Amino acid sequence: MPDTVDPGRSVPSPLVTVILPAKDAGPYIATTLETLTRQFPDAGALQLVAIDDGSSDGTGAIMRRYAERLPRAEVLVNSEPRGLATARNQGLTRVEGDAFCFVDGDDWMQAGRLAVLRRRLDDLGVDFVRTDHVTVRDGRRSLVRAPYPWRERSASPREAILPDDETTMVDYPFAWAGLFHRRVLDAGLAAFPEGLFTAEDRPWIWRLHLQAGSFAVVDAPALLYRRGVATSLTQIRDRRQLDFARALTQVIDLVESDPEAERFLPKAVRTALALSAHHLVRSRRMTPALRAEMRASVTALLGRLPRGDVSAALGNLSGPRRRVLARSLRQSGHGA
Repeated sequence: MPDTVDPGRSVPSPLVTVILPAKDAGPYIATTLETLTRQFPDAGALQLVAIDDGSSDGTGAIMRRYAERLPRAEVLVNSEPRGLATARNQGLTRVEGDAFCFVDGDDWMQAGRLAVLRRRLDDLGVDFVRTDHVTVRDGRRSLVRAPYPWRERSASPREAILPDDETTMVDYPFAWAGLFHRRVLDAGLAAFPEGLFTAEDRPWIWRLHLQAGSFAVVDAPALLYRRGVATSLTQIRDRRQLDFARALTQVIDLVESDPEAERFLPKAVRTALALSAHHLVRSRRMTPALRAEMRASVTALLGRLPRGDVSAALGNLSGPRRRVLARSLRQSGHGA
């Protein structure tokens, strides 16, 4: 727990606040927390805000055990699960100092990663930095590169949204793949949409790139991301997956309200079509009732998309994706 200090003595702010939400991450979270103790030579440079989001296992107890080892740490407890977006937002209200980041309870990072990221954030003077990451599945590791060609230099986040027919930084929505200056928080760009249980990072990354002032992709010790974890929402096929359509509708709303909407809408529409096709394929393993709900959600989303941009984007989609979307496109009034 925090050390007792002389109230008359100034206490330096932490270099980085780490926001760590988790639910039922007992098999993994000790590894995550252990790596946080290896980020700075001085443990007081790191502030930990851990959120036990309604866990039914020992996640909270492990969080509290590690919080005792850190001079700046607290554990927030939600009696019922509130979802990743809400839990991250709870952590944002506790940020001290000038920099913060996110980490999930089944991931971990190499020693010294946050020290490097804080130095690069300061040296480049940007609003946020982004990094590559390493996926881990069944013991095999694969490097996933941030989809931006320039490294170690300040750039405009808006320019990293395009081109619309290539993978870009808005297709790399992983909140844990970087570090953020407090300016992002103060400008209202750090919070996640409340009430979304999946795809909450899609509106988040679009708002960040549309409205932040500067960013950079930098090299740093790796963050390692576990794939195939049974409790991950990417592995669970229940009603929470329907939130992707609401998330993409929020993306379209964001882009349409931007002064350069015509410039960015083709990219947003292409993303909505591609993700709709992906979720329609995944829905084949859902119950018939839930599959029908998914199709209705996709149809409503497609009906929200500008007709001209849909027609242009369909020409760049693969044949299998167009076939998956055909029925929903017809029902939404676009035809196919």
